[in-house]
Amino acid sequence: MNLVDTFSEFKAGKNIDRPTMVRVLEDVFRTLIRKKFGTDENFDVIVNTTKGDLELWRVREIVPDGEVTDDRSQISISEALAIDEDYEIGEECYEQLHLEDFGRRAIMAARQTLISRIMELEKDEVYRRYSERVGDIIVGEVHQILKRELLILDDATGTELVLPRTEMIKGDFFRKGDMVRGVIKKVEM
Repeated sequence: MNLVDTFSEFKAGKNIDRPTMVRVLEDVFRTLIRKKFGTDENFDVIVNTTKGDLELWRVREIVPDGEVTDDRSQISISEALAIDEDYEIGEECYEQLHLEDFGRRAIMAARQTLISRIMELEKDEVYRRYSERVGDIIVGEVHQILKRELLILDDATGTELVLPRTEMIKGDFFRKGDMVRGVIKKVEM
């Protein structure tokens, strides 16, 4: 999977920088590994943003045949030799995992987790941006008219803002598409 284009999209569209996106991806895949193997201690998740790929590696110590006491951290020499003929007892065996190994359900769950984490980050970014602007005047377009409030799209960012009818000047009447100026009074999540 090519992640470079995806990272560029998120940086431009969602205002999520690469290090944050890498951290989120790593967390999601570590969760996926924990669900399948019970722990993520001896696993490496490598997100290469320059090449645009993701690698999952399992690291286990090579022990003689029949002396494996913990499948999670140890591998028998015969199994290790099946992966690579150059392994010897006492070395660490690096085994690459593929997304197909996790199964369709686990991948779909990871996808949902990733989507929810990205939405959470986006929400936090919008909150941070607007909480710094309390008291500023903004200009926006009326997007939707509801019984108790107007939904307004901020011209600068495209973010949906709420203008309660209780905060409007009496006698003001707006239609969809009208331009509105207002002051940011408070920011809530």
